[in-house]
Amino acid sequence: MPLQSIIGAVMSVILIGYRGSGKSTTGKKLAQKLWQKFVDTDDLIIARSGRSIREIFETDGEAAFRELEQQVVKEAMGLQDHVIALGGGAVLAEANRQAIRESGHRVIYLRCDPDVLSQRIAGDAASQANRPALTPTGSSTDEVKQVLAVREPIYRQVRHAELDVTHLSPDDAVVYIVRLM
Repeated sequence: MPLQSIIGAVMSVILIGYRGSGKSTTGKKLAQKLWQKFVDTDDLIIARSGRSIREIFETDGEAAFRELEQQVVKEAMGLQDHVIALGGGAVLAEANRQAIRESGHRVIYLRCDPDVLSQRIAGDAASQANRPALTPTGSSTDEVKQVLAVREPIYRQVRHAELDVTHLSPDDAVVYIVRLM
């Protein structure tokens, strides 16, 4: 019997957190466990624009990216029975936070230590190539700490539950997320 049948879920699960926290990797595994589809809003933006996030930032600027992101987040919030990974900065826009609240979906914040996030980001060649630096310090622990100082209170505003994934494998994180649902 699918886990979804056991827990009676008819909602989607939204994973939020900083780049490198495992939203996509864990989200795909969670979707399999729940017999749901997985969607990553960053992937939707890339597919819709035909460009990487870095390219959008470099050619059109962050404001244009955030506008595209807002459209995609609004659409994703209408999905039922999905695991949805939001881009790390998606919660910055009030319109996105409102769409998240109105969706009725369960929101899980994947929290991770800044040093570990920085190591994961540095070790991911695709992230380095396709994601822009968010501060003048570049993709370093200082940047992660700086950006998290702004984002973490917002993550906590919109989340229903928080999971420290610093020392968890994606498979272990899935077990805990199911418990948090």
